Amino acid sequence: MQSRARRDFIHGGGKGRNKQQESFGGGAAWRRPGLGYTMAAIFVEGMMARKDRLTRVAVGIGTAMGKADRKAHQVAAAGLVAKQELEEIAKQVEALKRQLQKTTKRLKAALR
Repeated sequence: MQSRARRDFIHGGGKGRNKQQESFGGGAAWRRPGLGYTMAAIFVEGMMARKDRLTRVAVGIGTAMGKADRKAHQVAAAGLVAKQELEEIAKQVEALKRQLQKTTKRLKAALR
């Protein structure tokens, strides 16, 4: 159940008119006698439709940007891991190279 104050607010206080109708002197909320619909009414009606469309497009753009940003962070993290692994492999190659030089040196000394 709604309170009486809320019902009056929603339905115009029992006078049969809402506050917009009272401020425009009665009749339809945005219609003035003899002038048709005002530019404000056309602008507001058009903006409401465009606002919904723009909101949907903005959400889509934000979603795409978020996905791209997340993928960029994942690629950057993978690149960092790959760089660390490459450095470790380079260290192992250097160690093997030193070991090969020592082994070659020992072999030459044994053959003399």
